[in-house]
Amino acid sequence: MATLISDTAPWKHLKAHVGEIDKTHLRDLMTDTDRCNSMMLEFDGIFLDYSRQRATVGTFSKLFALAEINSTENRSVLHVALRASKDATINSDGKNVVPDVWQVLDKIKEFSDKVRNGSWVGATGKALTNVIAIAETMLNARTLREWISSALGLVHQPMPQAVSKHMVAVSTNLKLVEKFGIDPNNAFAFWDWVGGRYSVCSAVGVLPLSLQYGFSVIEKFLEGARSIDQHFHSAPFENNIPVLLGLLSVWNVSFLGYPARAILPYTQALEKLAPHIQQVSMESNGKGVSIDGVRLPFEAGEIDFGEPGTNGQHSFYQLIHQGRVIPCDFIGIVKSQQPVYLKDEVVNNHDELMSNFFAQPDALAYGKTPEQLQSENVASHLVPHKTFTGNRPSLSLLLPSLDAYRIGQLLAIYEHRIAVEGFIWGINSFDQWGVELGKSLASQVRKQLHASRNKGESVEGFNFSTTKLLTRYLEASADVPSEPTTLLPKI
Repeated sequence: MATLISDTAPWKHLKAHVGEIDKTHLRDLMTDTDRCNSMMLEFDGIFLDYSRQRATVGTFSKLFALAEINSTENRSVLHVALRASKDATINSDGKNVVPDVWQVLDKIKEFSDKVRNGSWVGATGKALTNVIAIAETMLNARTLREWISSALGLVHQPMPQAVSKHMVAVSTNLKLVEKFGIDPNNAFAFWDWVGGRYSVCSAVGVLPLSLQYGFSVIEKFLEGARSIDQHFHSAPFENNIPVLLGLLSVWNVSFLGYPARAILPYTQALEKLAPHIQQVSMESNGKGVSIDGVRLPFEAGEIDFGEPGTNGQHSFYQLIHQGRVIPCDFIGIVKSQQPVYLKDEVVNNHDELMSNFFAQPDALAYGKTPEQLQSENVASHLVPHKTFTGNRPSLSLLLPSLDAYRIGQLLAIYEHRIAVEGFIWGINSFDQWGVELGKSLASQVRKQLHASRNKGESVEGFNFSTTKLLTRYLEASADVPSEPTTLLPKI
């Protein structure tokens, strides 16, 4: 039987070490300036401070020993090929995939340039002004095809240009693309060695982003991701941002017993970061068995959530400060994308925002004691309610700016961090069997809905609860025609 990571000496040493950490408090750990300084790292302008983690220098020595066990992990992390330089060699099944990647990137550049400069026009001869990116399912694509034809007045006699001039595909199945009505020349390849959650740097992400911002901007995004790829593969553990963050996640989840992580960017422009990382992390590492199929005897995987900073402060920070302990990732930006200054104000708008970025980690780490409250003459009956236990871990990432290059770096940091967690836990971060069961059951429901609406069949073959719910749904939506004519969304 394969050896689980939890059976190794480094894991057992860390388990024993938890008792030592339980005797400490961040108030005391933060007084050790040598310790704090050793837990700060800078790479390419990105500054990482993880001194507010419930860990000592000795903790990291033990974590590095744990990481050494799987440091030779040779599983393919092929999505890095999507942003590799042209002269790189990254093999999949014995073939260098980088030339194929760049063939698609060059094709995206040519196409997006034509759309943006107006030389690519729609069926009416006018330049295209809006981009709609759709995925899952093909029903969505067929709906959009009908919608476009309807808008152009061609719904009953579709003209080829209604689709070929307005729709492109990300697919390698050129026969299906052509059957759908899209010119195969307007299909951009996407390979099965790229998992959906790791596909931002493929045509799935690069094509719509290039149409929106121009390919030159997206090149910077890919360069940023590539810089972290190279950093991850070359930097020693103690200076490797994704490795350090991955080890901290393993420490917090599997040893300190903190199942969740809050991702808190102090910029509205990153409002979709937490939901994206939520998918990458939880779909990758939400597993209960090892890569060899052995049930894990320890907790693995993180529950990820988050919001832009001040939104979260007026939402769930209450729980983080005085309820459950949830390790936090604070992400700050040095230079605002939109500087605003008002005369006679104490600080500018960005400094006001960043004041919270710097204050919140200390509030979590230090808290506020009953003695401090009493010295401030707080009423005795309010002291328990205003006491903050502190000792709540966080880390801070400070980026110099929020341009395409830095966003590429930020994405790659989290992608590699999540892979590190999977390597340590001994799970496969690149499959997602958990989504298949629900899809399979949904196909049964789909057949039942069709049979009930079109043939009047009663609901059968489901458990009592689902039968009751389905029956209620069908009865309440009985006005849906059994053979409906096309009905499209109203604009």
